[in-house]
Amino acid sequence: MLEISNTVSIGDWEIELSAIRSQGNGGQRVNKVATAIHLRFDIKRSSLPDFYKERLLKLSDSRITSDGVLIIKSQSHRTQEMNRDDALKRLKDIIISAGKTQKARRVTKPTKSSQRKRMDNKSKKGDLKKLRNKQNY
Repeated sequence: MLEISNTVSIGDWEIELSAIRSQGNGGQRVNKVATAIHLRFDIKRSSLPDFYKERLLKLSDSRITSDGVLIIKSQSHRTQEMNRDDALKRLKDIIISAGKTQKARRVTKPTKSSQRKRMDNKSKKGDLKKLRNKQNY
């Protein structure tokens, strides 16, 4: 069971884990041992609350297929167990980040004193540059 929060959790039957061979360079055991983990999570059929399902399906993430299946591949570690833990952690992070609501941005204006300082600095720079010009005699 994967705990997302105090009230939300995902059962083991909802997550499909399969071991595959890792890509890239390797040593003598590269063609023998399946250490990478391929995780598949069907968002539509899961027991997640509707809020999480809607937010996950709206994500523009290349790991989510058009059928609503989230696919995570983990192959950064040497052992299958570490890759499994990494894939489950990444799944949890994706679900948590989808559940967060962004704080609404409040429109602000620069203060009068900051505008005045900016204009004073601009005029000082302009005066300094005028001093650099050639004097016509």
